[in-house]
Amino acid sequence: MSFIHESVIYNIYPLGYCGAPKENDHIQSYRLDKVLDSIEHFKQLGVNAILFNPVFESSRHGYDTIDYRRVDCRLGDNESFKKICDTLRENGIRVILDGVFNHVGREFFAFKDVREKKWDSPYCGWFQNLNFNGSSPFGDPFWYEGWAGHYDLVKLNLQNPEVVKYLLDSVCFWIDEFGIDGLRIDAADVMDCGFFRQLRNTCKSKKPDFWLYGEMVGGDYNRVTREGMLDSVTNYECYKGIYSSHNDHNYFEIAHSLNRQFGNGGIYRGIYTYNFVDNHDVNRVASELRDKNHLCNVYTLLFTMPGVPSIYYGSEFAVEGKRTWESDYALRPCLDLNNVPNADMKLCAHISKLSRVRLALEALKYGKFENVNIMNEKLVYKRFTDNQTVFVMFNLTDRGENLGFDSRCSAKLTDVLNGNELFDCNGWCEIFMPPYSSRILVVNDGSFALDLEPEKVQTPVDNSDKELSVEEAIEAESPVTESIEKGSTEPDLIEAEPEEITPGIYRHFKGNEYEVIGFARHSETEEKLVLYRNMKNPEEIWARPYEMFAETILRDGKEIKRFERIE
Repeated sequence: MSFIHESVIYNIYPLGYCGAPKENDHIQSYRLDKVLDSIEHFKQLGVNAILFNPVFESSRHGYDTIDYRRVDCRLGDNESFKKICDTLRENGIRVILDGVFNHVGREFFAFKDVREKKWDSPYCGWFQNLNFNGSSPFGDPFWYEGWAGHYDLVKLNLQNPEVVKYLLDSVCFWIDEFGIDGLRIDAADVMDCGFFRQLRNTCKSKKPDFWLYGEMVGGDYNRVTREGMLDSVTNYECYKGIYSSHNDHNYFEIAHSLNRQFGNGGIYRGIYTYNFVDNHDVNRVASELRDKNHLCNVYTLLFTMPGVPSIYYGSEFAVEGKRTWESDYALRPCLDLNNVPNADMKLCAHISKLSRVRLALEALKYGKFENVNIMNEKLVYKRFTDNQTVFVMFNLTDRGENLGFDSRCSAKLTDVLNGNELFDCNGWCEIFMPPYSSRILVVNDGSFALDLEPEKVQTPVDNSDKELSVEEAIEAESPVTESIEKGSTEPDLIEAEPEEITPGIYRHFKGNEYEVIGFARHSETEEKLVLYRNMKNPEEIWARPYEMFAETILRDGKEIKRFERIE
């Protein structure tokens, strides 16, 4: 069994995530090292595999490869990327790379040789339909096939043994030197399937559980996943069905797709599909949804349907972005995952719960699928193995609704997504669903429960501290807020008496300025709290333990105050 059944994937488009120049400036920079600062975020989100879209040297966007065996200088070098892979692995996170084997850029060494030597180049046979009976749109004295009519993407001839050997040797290089665990095969829907068989044999001989999945925007997924080829595909059918069923208030759409693919007699029951709600090629789901109240249900569906779920970087915070006719760059922003503007922390916390629920439940990782009750605005389906049955319920309306279904059992149902709420069930079940809500109900004898609280959700603001909203700090000690501040590393504390704090303006050691507006007592512990507001956004009011606010810390070898009074 592949590791992918036990995975939650996080998808990063490195050149965008790192803010790299759009054109390769050939200046060595180590921008991708920033991923190391977000490891705690990945772990707290429940991620245990990262898919990096192209990291190979390219001219512009990563899919116009120059060198398959060198990390793009805008991101780092081979040594720095090896350190990233090793560090991720030490933290229990596997690495999957984007393999662009259908085409190369015009600066690829073999194509440059053809441009220079023309018919005398030994590489003329490396490229699809290259001939000297015409000229290319770039003015070359020869014609060649470009991927989908893009002549800056030169299509490789995958029936040429020399090309195949070069590509397979490159893959072995990445497995041997970097220990990668899988490959996404770009443009798999237009590639020679014979290449997939050779690729599979090579990868599986290196790592038996190596995972290969192909980009299939349309068509029959079985075509590239037959025995001896790829393990999986991108599930574009359900990608569309997930968001549009919410937009149109029509759960019949996604229910039909799920049953067609995975139900009894489903055509893809043998494929553990790669599931997603957005990626570097399509609009962010937060921009695609007409009602953002549906975001949590969208992700519940993603994490409970058959296959492996993937989160596109920043979308856990409801980052928005739409492609235009001119550019995809709005889909691929530069982000500091520890400081995301206008972050939706409720969604982030929900996804963190979903990751832990999925990884804890056999039925969600390995189970069969069956629709149970389908209505336009409400849906129930079940996932089940011989050992476990789980019912997943959805209400996409703006009002509370009772939702009934036939469980075919007499047992207890534990809602592990919502505080282990327990329901009695004797055949027909009628359960109240709050507005815009979902439930994940485990059939059991009443003793089953999941503890999802110990893991705190990584948050996107201040890189060293945790802040609670006033209501949460006073009413409860919850680890999740609308805008908590938390980071991957805690500063060292200095043993010193805290100074007296009085109302006024203070600067946090990372630069943000706040106004202390008063003090409070925790209702349970009576601990003294400092109340303060963000000077840039006065509506944001925070609470922090008095002693923590006043303490001195050690940062980069220097003793500094956590908050320095400036007015």
